[in-house]
Amino acid sequence: ERRAASLSWEMRLKIAAEAAGAIAYLHSATSMPIIHRDIKSTNILLDDNYTTKVSDFGASKLVPVDQTQLTTLVQGTFGYLDPEYFFSSQLTEKSDVYSFGVLLAELLTGEKALSSMKEELLFQILEDRLVNEGNFEQLKEVAKLAMRCLRVKGEERPTMKEVAMELEGLRVMEKHPWVDVDLYPQESDHLLTETVPSNGYNNIGVSNDDGCSSIAGYDSIITNQVIVSLDDGR
Repeated sequence: ERRAASLSWEMRLKIAAEAAGAIAYLHSATSMPIIHRDIKSTNILLDDNYTTKVSDFGASKLVPVDQTQLTTLVQGTFGYLDPEYFFSSQLTEKSDVYSFGVLLAELLTGEKALSSMKEELLFQILEDRLVNEGNFEQLKEVAKLAMRCLRVKGEERPTMKEVAMELEGLRVMEKHPWVDVDLYPQESDHLLTETVPSNGYNNIGVSNDDGCSSIAGYDSIITNQVIVSLDDGR
């Protein structure tokens, strides 16, 4: 908690973008899509260099390529659990999107988001330190993105591809404010294609249950290189 309290907005945005990229990879770039099913702050790990890793695949589910949803016993963590999944037992990738929205809210507020969030209150509970850093426009964009992720109906939420692209777009704008970046792009086949980046901004780690991890380099909102190793049978 002490470490989290010291994180600047730039670092929090980096963590959010890297985590979103890793989850987007699981959903759309593996041979069989993987729904994590337990996205929460304690499963987002940082190493000494603040490289982000998504961990704990004990609750994850493989989705057959000819299906978009699974009927399962409800599993997850209270406060992060998709209400649509909770009431219907129908698991889709949008359940991870909802959980990620809660995570975004935590990064914005510096508080555990264990109760239902009302859209009109989100801007009122931003962490003072972040507001004082003078990135209010970026904070507003991420807050809006969090609220879209937290929509009750899964079909109204963005995909993790879209979330990752928007967050990376905000990072590009922060580093290069003269660059014109579309924050609401259509899903692009280029997002998770296996191309070799020339100068990647950061690394994304996906850790399996054995504590091993592999690295996914996320170059920009257009190209990246992703390599993930997961145990069979998940």
